[in-house]
Amino acid sequence: MAGRAVRPMTPADYRLVLSAIIGIALSIALIIRGRLHPFVGLLCGAFTVGLLAGLPMKETAEAVEKGAGAILGGTGLVVALGLGLGAMLQLSDGAGGLARAALRISGVRGAPWASLGTALVIGLPLFFETGLVLLLPIVASAAAALPSGQNGDAAKLRLMLPALAGLSVVHALVPPHPGPLLAVDVLDASLGRTLLYGLIVGIPTAIIAGPLLARFTAPGVKLSEPLLEPIKIDVPTPSVGRALTAVLLPVALITAGQVAALLPPAVAPHFQWLGWVSHPVVALLVAVLVALPLLFGRRITDRTIQGAIWTEAMTPAGGILLAIGAGGALKQVLVTAGLSDLLVRVAGDGAISPLLLAWGVSVCIRLATGSATVATITTAGVMQGLVATSGVDPEWVVLAIGAGSLFFSHVNDPGFWLVKSYLGTDMPGTFKTWSIMETVVAVVGLLLVLAASSIL
Repeated sequence: MAGRAVRPMTPADYRLVLSAIIGIALSIALIIRGRLHPFVGLLCGAFTVGLLAGLPMKETAEAVEKGAGAILGGTGLVVALGLGLGAMLQLSDGAGGLARAALRISGVRGAPWASLGTALVIGLPLFFETGLVLLLPIVASAAAALPSGQNGDAAKLRLMLPALAGLSVVHALVPPHPGPLLAVDVLDASLGRTLLYGLIVGIPTAIIAGPLLARFTAPGVKLSEPLLEPIKIDVPTPSVGRALTAVLLPVALITAGQVAALLPPAVAPHFQWLGWVSHPVVALLVAVLVALPLLFGRRITDRTIQGAIWTEAMTPAGGILLAIGAGGALKQVLVTAGLSDLLVRVAGDGAISPLLLAWGVSVCIRLATGSATVATITTAGVMQGLVATSGVDPEWVVLAIGAGSLFFSHVNDPGFWLVKSYLGTDMPGTFKTWSIMETVVAVVGLLLVLAASSIL
């Protein structure tokens, strides 16, 4: 059967693509060269796209407000509650207790795998940055305590890099992280199936990019003393069972709500409350309320502890919310200008797979902005029309976007500098270990999404 004719690009299409490229390039220049906060750089890029694409200033401003408001209105509470839960696990040393227990059980030979498994579990309810702050110094301490002759720089990296791989994978592919959670909402995907598919794709991806890849990237990289150390307050470390309950509770609540939808009609009415508590905001709020007594016991009413928790949580919240809000503004201007419709036409002509297109757009925005969350938000917005018309399962599009959002972390990514500080690597060493690992996660994740989507 003859393939469908591909309709040629019009001058208006070329103008739109050029406007998007110039606007995003301006954002890069302002963020990297001008040292502006991503919030300001992305807003400037959004207005530039609108004006160059021919949108009136008023319409561009309205699109910016709509995009930022939609993202912050749906995500602000999730971000704040997630950061609060992360702060509790950090300040109480609950996550540290989990990591140390796993590394004790595993022994020297199994330590890289224990490091990966701990990161996958601890990373489920936490932002990447929070998980990194919690976990990497603990893994570094465990690596330093390896037997003499087995604690060189390469051996230490073979423990620390799997932890980074696990944190990255759950950050990009597994709800309730804000990126995939927002993409699920925008693309009208099933939260339960996305979580399941994310684990199916994410676990083998983390294995390949973590313990296996570290064998090749760790040798030859020299480490200095890490520049950053985690903060802890003077409270007894909670038991492993309590810490694990706090970590897994929001995921369990979200999953339970999806399972309740599959119950027989005669039984379902008795479990309607599960559908309510499975909403991400409610699930995280319940987890925060339960975690307080689990992790701090009777000291939850201590004003010093409460102040420390929310100071630690809210300090990074402002920057995160501003950046993702500006990412939502850029997304909405691109959609209003017609980029989403253009992508629908390109994919509809059979020129490229919707999954590959979603991944490629996410990669470009990731390289431009340095933010995986902004890349996910922006790409999901411009892919919305394509998903609605192409018939592709939106869950796989969410995962393709998430995989692309990790591609090649470099100097415009705050995570690059955070990882460099905690690993103790120099610039070439950070590129060899962290940047290559993120790229492998992105490429292997895409390949597994393409393979799994053709089977499931």
